[in-house]
Amino acid sequence: MKTSLRVLAVLPLLCSPARLLAQAREVTYERLLHADQTPQDWLMYGGDYKSQRFSRLTQINRTNVHSLRPAWIYQPNRPLQPFESSPVVVDGVMYLTEPLSTVTALDARLGTKIWTWSPKMPDRIYTIGVHRSNRGVAVLGHTVYAETLDAHLVALDATTGAVEWNVHVDENNQGYAMTGAPRVLDGKVIVGISGGDVGIRGFVDAYDAKTGKHLWRLWTVPAPGDPAAETWGKDMTGTGGAGTWGTGSYDPELHLLYWTTGNPAPDYNGANREGDNLYTDCALAIDPDTGRMQWYFQFTPHDTHDWDAIQVPVLFDGTVDGKRRKLLALANRNGFYYVLDRVTGKFVAGVPFVKQTWAKGLDENGRPIVLPNIEPTPQGRLVSPDGHGGTNWNSPSYSPETKLFYVSARETGAYTVQGQPRVHFPDFGGGGRIDLTGDEVYGAIRALEATTGKQRWEYRILAPAETSTLVTAGDVVFAVSDEGNFFALDAETGKLLWEFAVGGTGAESNPITYQVGGKQYLIGAAGNCFVAFTLP
Repeated sequence: MKTSLRVLAVLPLLCSPARLLAQAREVTYERLLHADQTPQDWLMYGGDYKSQRFSRLTQINRTNVHSLRPAWIYQPNRPLQPFESSPVVVDGVMYLTEPLSTVTALDARLGTKIWTWSPKMPDRIYTIGVHRSNRGVAVLGHTVYAETLDAHLVALDATTGAVEWNVHVDENNQGYAMTGAPRVLDGKVIVGISGGDVGIRGFVDAYDAKTGKHLWRLWTVPAPGDPAAETWGKDMTGTGGAGTWGTGSYDPELHLLYWTTGNPAPDYNGANREGDNLYTDCALAIDPDTGRMQWYFQFTPHDTHDWDAIQVPVLFDGTVDGKRRKLLALANRNGFYYVLDRVTGKFVAGVPFVKQTWAKGLDENGRPIVLPNIEPTPQGRLVSPDGHGGTNWNSPSYSPETKLFYVSARETGAYTVQGQPRVHFPDFGGGGRIDLTGDEVYGAIRALEATTGKQRWEYRILAPAETSTLVTAGDVVFAVSDEGNFFALDAETGKLLWEFAVGGTGAESNPITYQVGGKQYLIGAAGNCFVAFTLP
């Protein structure tokens, strides 16, 4: 008992908030460019600009991961809302978001709170088709950037949480909301928008990091008169979508930003929007200086199944037909895994990574060869995957050591039901779905050869979870099941190495790893809490 008291008395002196914040260095753009060289930190959403979610830390590895134990638990103030935040760690300080749009700074070693900030929200927030959550922050200089559900972008002092500026991005009472993690570049903050299911006109925005001044906007639904508007039929009244509610990736050598877009609306009824509906369900390459689109690739033309292509694009270099190429990989909600040339946007490879019943395959340009009789009907038509997709927004990972792409796969289908198109907000939509249940529905973590999509191994989990993966140089893949089980797999074989039952359902946070005080930690969310693990 005396030993415990002595330790408790010393810890605050060693790890006081003031000392932690004083030690935190400026997060320069140069530091972000070389995020992989400081693996003790987790400086941004996705780990680095390539969004590979790969850590070079090796203290926790395949030989000792079985010894992981909980180090601390942090419970947010709104336990009944979904936790989707991916924390950022800078010099021992952790920044995470809590529902609805709260930002909190923690001591990354102990989990103790340093400061917290919550926006003043309107009495009524429109989040139709949007989770009432937030996926994380970005840090540049000594500033933390966060988005709010009522469509504001806020800059906070990293030391105190004080508001530096607050920008109104768009009108929440028209369906616009913000749930993603911003992406910061050199002097810019890039954000997307939610609300595609209620027919908002999607966009990607850029703001000055110091002042909040609006720099440019790229619309993802063309205006009438634009040649791309012809892909929406004769009249675009009452249509929209192409939400940009994920977080993009960035190639500093090509100076290209890669962002993905969501489904067209009305979602399950495409009668009023004949054509491909550009730029929905696309990957976009964007000049970050001007906001001009350099190329696009559409995964699901004329989507009537709610297959947002909002998955985070993973950038890597690989050898294809004997040539070294700059590539972009994306496991899509429509059930196909894609590899694109990230210089040109040209299709390189694509194969199903889950059961899909809507396309014969992909043609030489990557366009789906759609099977007959797959459109939703008033009575309901069975199609795989379901509307949540073969995978959802949750991030995959890629290891430059194994050359494998690790993704949470959802084996499930749904009866898609076509309703009458309702085209006036907030009563907007075109149908719905009835998801399958039973033994044929399950989830899995799958390892795919990154350049081909060929499956190397899988580890089955009970439910088709919306979960993320994390891979490390310790040859371990981490994930969390929908039932709240944290687990570790061998990155080469998929063998189960460790698991720990938190006990709460839901595991939509992206787990991360970092090192502080000489110890490597793993943290993710499940149930009503964030849990950090380390070796004893």
